[in-house]
Order: sequence, then C-alpha cells, then structure tokens
Amino acid sequence: MAVKKDGGRTAARKSTPEEALPGVDEARQAFLPALDARLERPRAFLHVMRREPPQLLHLEGGEVSSRVALALWWAALLNCDAQEDAPCLSCPSCLRTGALMHPDVILLDGRAASIKIDEVRALRPLLGEKPRFGRRRVIILAEAQALGMEAANSLLKVLEDPSPDTCFVFTAPQRERLLPTLVSRGWVLTLPWPEPGRPLPEDMQPWEKALARFVSEGRGWFDLTQARSALDAARALQIVLVGEKALADRLAGRAGGPLAAALAGLPEEALPELDDVFSSCQEALLAQVNPLLALDVMATRIYGLAHRVRNRL
Repeated sequence: MAVKKDGGRTAARKSTPEEALPGVDEARQAFLPALDARLERPRAFLHVMRREPPQLLHLEGGEVSSRVALALWWAALLNCDAQEDAPCLSCPSCLRTGALMHPDVILLDGRAASIKIDEVRALRPLLGEKPRFGRRRVIILAEAQALGMEAANSLLKVLEDPSPDTCFVFTAPQRERLLPTLVSRGWVLTLPWPEPGRPLPEDMQPWEKALARFVSEGRGWFDLTQARSALDAARALQIVLVGEKALADRLAGRAGGPLAAALAGLPEEALPELDDVFSSCQEALLAQVNPLLALDVMATRIYGLAHRVRNRL
C-alpha cells in the first residue's frame, strides 16, 4: 500500500491479494537502482539481517533513487514468497512491493513534500494488526529528513511500543539530518557515495549551466525558470542537489562542472553560508513553498554572496 500526497492530505491506495498482479517489468523497475553492483555489500548485509530484522533500519548515503530502491528491496526480501536467499522479484509479493500495491508495505514519501503528523498518526491502528498478506509489515519513510518536528516526536512514541511483525525503514542523505533519538533506535547502513566527478544527468545540465552563468554574470537564470512554469517540488529538489554536488566538488578541489568552476573564486569562509543557502531551499521545498520561487531565492542568494566576495577583492 502506497501512501501518497494529495492536496496536503494522506491518500492510501488500497490493494488486496486478489487484485490483478502488476506486470513484471513495471514492478522490477522500482528495484533496479538497488541491483547496482556497488550495492552488493549492503545487500549482503541485509541478507544476514533478514532472519532477525531490526525494528528500525536507517539507509543513508548513496543517491535518493538507490536508497528508496533498496528500502523496497528490503521489503521484498522480508516477504518474498520464494523465501530464497534473495528476493525473486517475480512472485506475487515481490511484484506488488515493486508496484507499491502490497497491503503490508506502506510508503510515506518525503521526496517532494514534508511528512505530516497526521500521516504518522494514521499508522497507529495498523500496528495493532497482523500483516494482511506477508510475514512482515514494512513501513518506509522515504527521505525521512522531511519529517516535521511534531511528526518526528509522534513517531518516537510509535517506536516506544514495538510491534514484532512491523519493520520501519528510514532513508536519508546522512543520519545527522534526523533527530538523534530516532537514529539511536535503529541500525544504520551506509551506502556507497556517488562516484566523484560523475557527470550530471542530461536533463540537469541546463540548470547547472544557467546557475553557473547567473553566479558569474547575474543573468540567464530567470529566463530558464520562467520557461519552466510546471516545475514540481521533486524536480526542484534535484536542482538543489546539483548545487550541493558543485559545492562538494569545490570543497574537494575537483574540477567538477561549470557551477563548481563558478564557485571556485569563493573563499573557504564563504562556503558554510553557501551550504546554508542550499539547506534553506530544501527546507522551503519540503514546506511546500512554490518550487520556482524557492529556486529563484536560492539563485539570488548565491549571486549576492558571490557579488559581495567580488566587491571585497
């Protein structure tokens, strides 16, 4: 069962074991990032854990797609009908998990908006029930750093009363983005970080070039944002990650792309402020601020920072 956002309210897609199975290709697509060769070691670790799974598992590091895909793979592993060493990814349970149609797999998705307290409270009645279809109920909080403070505290109360048939999985870029009390209640599995210097996806490259030009020349950015009026929060978050990657390249002294080159002139003491700009934009997007407005503010703040530095030179 996937829990999705709908106008700020929680909408659950209901499924039953008798419902028509999704296609194999459709379901397996969700697992593909988890099957990357670089994740062989984390998958092996999860194999060992599957007999006595922890109540709470944290998946950090890697990329958003690999974290969420591995969380689904873990849910498939715990409930696979074949009960083999690895999820078969073709039985009814695995297919439904991949298609987010499994009655016992619940996804609270923080990739595009904050996770609300009402969504967490809605879990409580489920925890008193046995799984409907599988051996374990798996509750995934995708990008759990999107938990609001009230929701995080409510979740702590849920975890204080463990259900032996329920496992929680949190994904986040770094454990430090979560409440320490939540981190301390679970196991942390760190995925391999993205390869340094790897080129951006093709659809992100125009955004990097536009932001680099705006930082250097103060023009070009608004032409791009005004032409992309349908930009959603998920895509906007990807654009923020473009900036964070450029900052990481700058900190590591790597050549990087055009944005890293544009940031090369910033002194070390200005970099914490730049990191704060990206973090503030992420928080605004998770709070459902208009994506284009949030990105425009981000770009303007970066230009202002670079402009102040140039004027001091």
